Amino acid sequence: MFAFDPTPKSIDWVTGQHTPDLFRFYPFGIGKQTETVKFNLPKNEKHVSGSIFNHDLVSSKKKIDVPLKSFEDILKETGHRKIDLLKMDIEGTEYIVMEGILNAGIEITQILMETHERFFRDGTTKGKQLFNLMKRYGYKVFAISDTYQEISFLKTNPTDV
Repeated sequence: MFAFDPTPKSIDWVTGQHTPDLFRFYPFGIGKQTETVKFNLPKNEKHVSGSIFNHDLVSSKKKIDVPLKSFEDILKETGHRKIDLLKMDIEGTEYIVMEGILNAGIEITQILMETHERFFRDGTTKGKQLFNLMKRYGYKVFAISDTYQEISFLKTNPTDV
């Protein structure tokens, strides 16, 4: 199992845990490209999730630099050739990285993601574009939460990449 998270509280928590030998944690996030970006920390000190986007739950006055890597660079670093399950809760970045993930030429059987349309004025449009992209790459929704924010996709023909 591989996990990626640039959030300071998550990094601190994971490094303080006794994890299984097969668990690999990387203290960076996924981005459209490999770079260091400004990351807005949560307004509420008890919360964990920050975002590269400014929205109601984060503070544009509390920013830190965090490393992001492109999906292609993550694949090179980890050596993955196939992914059974990709789970993402990346606070709005899903809309800018998904096409790169799907274009990477690697088989991904299931993609589970939390979407964040509520962070954007054009969120409904972003959501429709994301669903169309997933459909174009052969993914179908197999589960969706009551809030319509957690969506599970299954590749309909896993050999087509």
